[in-house]
Amino acid sequence: MGGEQPEDKTSGVVIYTDGACSGNPGPGGWGALLSWNGRERELNGGAAETTNNRMELMAAIEALDALTRPCHVDLYTDSEYVRNGIMSWLHNWKKNGWRTASKKPVKNADLWQRLDEARRRHDVTWHWVKGHAGTEGNERADELARAGIAALGLGKTDADAEDDDAA
Repeated sequence: MGGEQPEDKTSGVVIYTDGACSGNPGPGGWGALLSWNGRERELNGGAAETTNNRMELMAAIEALDALTRPCHVDLYTDSEYVRNGIMSWLHNWKKNGWRTASKKPVKNADLWQRLDEARRRHDVTWHWVKGHAGTEGNERADELARAGIAALGLGKTDADAEDDDAA
Protein backbone atom coordinates (compact mmCIF):
# COMPACT_ATOMS: atom_id res chain seq x y z
CA MET A 1 0.00 0.00 0.00
CA GLY A 2 1.09 3.59 -0.15
CA GLY A 3 4.06 4.20 -2.42
CA GLU A 4 6.01 1.07 -1.49
CA GLN A 5 7.39 -0.83 -4.46
CA PRO A 6 9.20 -4.09 -5.08
CA GLU A 7 12.97 -3.69 -4.77
CA ASP A 8 14.43 -5.51 -7.78
CA LYS A 9 13.84 -7.97 -10.59
CA THR A 10 14.18 -10.88 -8.17
CA SER A 11 11.15 -9.59 -6.27
CA GLY A 12 8.07 -11.41 -7.42
CA VAL A 13 4.99 -9.31 -8.06
CA VAL A 14 1.58 -10.86 -8.66
CA ILE A 15 -0.86 -8.68 -10.59
CA TYR A 16 -4.54 -9.29 -11.28
CA THR A 17 -6.17 -7.02 -13.85
CA ASP A 18 -9.69 -6.52 -15.13
CA GLY A 19 -11.70 -4.17 -17.29
CA ALA A 20 -15.42 -3.51 -17.33
CA CYS A 21 -17.79 -1.52 -19.49
CA SER A 22 -21.40 -0.41 -19.04
CA GLY A 23 -22.43 -0.82 -22.62
CA ASN A 24 -19.74 -1.67 -25.14
CA PRO A 25 -18.87 1.04 -26.04
CA GLY A 26 -19.88 3.07 -23.03
CA PRO A 27 -18.50 4.18 -19.69
CA GLY A 28 -15.71 1.86 -18.64
CA GLY A 29 -13.37 1.13 -15.79
CA TRP A 30 -10.20 -0.79 -15.14
CA GLY A 31 -8.77 -2.26 -11.98
CA ALA A 32 -5.54 -3.87 -10.87
CA LEU A 33 -4.40 -5.58 -7.69
CA LEU A 34 -0.62 -5.73 -7.16
CA SER A 35 0.80 -8.02 -4.46
CA TRP A 36 4.40 -8.46 -3.32
CA ASN A 37 6.19 -9.42 -0.10
CA GLY A 38 2.89 -9.60 1.79
CA ARG A 39 1.88 -6.11 0.63
CA GLU A 40 -0.88 -5.01 -1.72
CA ARG A 41 -1.63 -1.98 -3.85
CA GLU A 42 -4.92 -1.32 -5.62
CA LEU A 43 -5.26 0.80 -8.75
CA ASN A 44 -8.25 1.81 -10.83
CA GLY A 45 -9.54 4.37 -13.28
CA GLY A 46 -12.08 4.84 -16.00
CA ALA A 47 -13.13 6.54 -19.20
CA ALA A 48 -16.49 8.01 -20.17
CA GLU A 49 -16.67 6.48 -23.66
CA THR A 50 -14.62 3.36 -24.25
CA THR A 51 -14.75 -0.38 -24.83
CA ASN A 52 -14.16 -3.34 -22.58
CA ASN A 53 -11.05 -4.33 -24.51
CA ARG A 54 -9.52 -0.87 -24.05
CA MET A 55 -10.17 -1.09 -20.30
CA GLU A 56 -8.60 -4.57 -20.14
CA LEU A 57 -5.50 -3.18 -21.85
CA MET A 58 -5.42 -0.09 -19.60
CA ALA A 59 -5.49 -2.28 -16.49
CA ALA A 60 -2.37 -4.15 -17.59
CA ILE A 61 -0.60 -0.97 -18.76
CA GLU A 62 -1.28 0.97 -15.57
CA ALA A 63 -0.32 -1.96 -13.35
CA LEU A 64 3.03 -2.47 -15.09
CA ASP A 65 3.68 1.28 -15.22
CA ALA A 66 3.09 1.50 -11.45
CA LEU A 67 6.18 -0.64 -10.84
CA THR A 68 9.11 1.70 -10.28
CA ARG A 69 11.82 -0.93 -10.76
CA PRO A 70 12.19 -3.91 -13.10
CA CYS A 71 10.45 -6.93 -11.56
CA HIS A 72 9.48 -10.51 -12.22
CA VAL A 73 5.71 -10.28 -12.70
CA ASP A 74 3.01 -12.93 -12.83
CA LEU A 75 0.13 -11.07 -14.47
CA TYR A 76 -3.32 -12.67 -14.37
CA THR A 77 -6.06 -11.51 -16.73
CA ASP A 78 -9.47 -12.90 -17.57
CA SER A 79 -9.23 -11.31 -21.02
CA GLU A 80 -8.34 -13.75 -23.78
CA TYR A 81 -7.96 -10.66 -26.00
CA VAL A 82 -5.10 -9.35 -23.84
CA ARG A 83 -3.44 -12.72 -23.33
CA ASN A 84 -3.67 -13.79 -26.98
CA GLY A 85 -2.63 -10.37 -28.18
CA ILE A 86 0.48 -10.18 -26.05
CA MET A 87 1.50 -13.82 -26.49
CA SER A 88 0.44 -14.63 -30.05
CA TRP A 89 -0.49 -11.61 -32.18
CA LEU A 90 1.78 -8.74 -31.10
CA HIS A 91 4.96 -9.92 -32.83
CA ASN A 92 3.27 -10.15 -36.24
CA TRP A 93 1.38 -6.89 -35.77
CA LYS A 94 4.66 -5.09 -35.19
CA LYS A 95 6.33 -6.88 -38.12
CA ASN A 96 3.38 -5.95 -40.38
CA GLY A 97 3.37 -2.25 -39.44
CA TRP A 98 0.46 -2.60 -36.98
CA ARG A 99 -1.73 -4.43 -39.47
CA THR A 100 -3.55 -7.72 -38.95
CA ALA A 101 -3.00 -10.79 -41.10
CA SER A 102 -5.90 -9.54 -43.25
CA LYS A 103 -4.06 -6.19 -43.69
CA LYS A 104 -6.53 -4.22 -41.57
CA PRO A 105 -5.29 -1.74 -38.95
CA VAL A 106 -4.91 -3.32 -35.51
CA LYS A 107 -7.70 -2.17 -33.20
CA ASN A 108 -6.44 -0.37 -30.09
CA ALA A 109 -2.93 -0.14 -31.58
CA ASP A 110 -2.18 2.88 -29.37
CA LEU A 111 -2.74 0.82 -26.24
CA TRP A 112 -1.01 -2.29 -27.60
CA GLN A 113 2.07 -0.13 -28.23
CA ARG A 114 1.92 1.21 -24.67
CA LEU A 115 1.53 -2.31 -23.26
CA ASP A 116 4.44 -3.55 -25.35
CA GLU A 117 6.61 -0.75 -23.95
CA ALA A 118 5.45 -1.34 -20.36
CA ARG A 119 6.13 -5.08 -20.45
CA ARG A 120 9.66 -4.69 -21.80
CA ARG A 121 10.81 -3.17 -18.51
CA HIS A 122 9.85 -6.34 -16.62
CA ASP A 123 10.05 -10.12 -16.80
CA VAL A 124 6.34 -10.82 -17.27
CA THR A 125 4.66 -14.22 -17.27
CA TRP A 126 1.11 -13.92 -18.60
CA HIS A 127 -1.69 -16.06 -17.19
CA TRP A 128 -5.33 -16.38 -18.17
CA VAL A 129 -7.95 -17.03 -15.48
CA LYS A 130 -11.64 -17.62 -15.93
CA GLY A 131 -13.57 -14.51 -14.95
CA HIS A 132 -16.22 -14.67 -12.23
CA ALA A 133 -15.01 -18.09 -11.10
CA GLY A 134 -14.13 -17.14 -7.54
CA THR A 135 -10.42 -16.40 -8.04
CA GLU A 136 -9.85 -13.91 -5.23
CA GLY A 137 -7.44 -11.55 -7.03
CA ASN A 138 -9.55 -11.53 -10.17
CA GLU A 139 -12.72 -10.81 -8.20
CA ARG A 140 -11.00 -7.87 -6.48
CA ALA A 141 -9.74 -6.50 -9.81
CA ASP A 142 -13.32 -6.72 -11.10
CA GLU A 143 -14.58 -4.75 -8.09
CA LEU A 144 -11.92 -2.11 -8.72
CA ALA A 145 -12.89 -1.88 -12.40
CA ARG A 146 -16.54 -1.39 -11.48
CA ALA A 147 -15.49 1.27 -8.97
CA GLY A 148 -13.65 2.97 -11.83
CA ILE A 149 -16.95 3.23 -13.70
CA ALA A 150 -18.80 4.46 -10.61
CA ALA A 151 -16.16 7.15 -10.01
CA LEU A 152 -17.03 8.68 -13.38
CA GLY A 153 -20.33 9.78 -11.82
CA LEU A 154 -22.37 8.96 -14.90
CA GLY A 155 -25.02 7.05 -12.99
CA LYS A 156 -24.27 3.75 -14.74
CA THR A 157 -22.46 1.06 -12.78
CA ASP A 158 -23.94 -2.12 -14.24
CA ALA A 159 -21.11 -3.55 -16.30
CA ASP A 160 -23.36 -5.77 -18.40
CA ALA A 161 -20.96 -5.89 -21.35
CA GLU A 162 -17.86 -6.68 -19.30
CA ASP A 163 -17.34 -10.14 -20.76
CA ASP A 164 -17.64 -9.06 -24.40
CA ASP A 165 -14.18 -9.68 -25.80
CA ALA A 166 -15.07 -8.98 -29.43
CA ALA A 167 -11.93 -7.63 -31.03
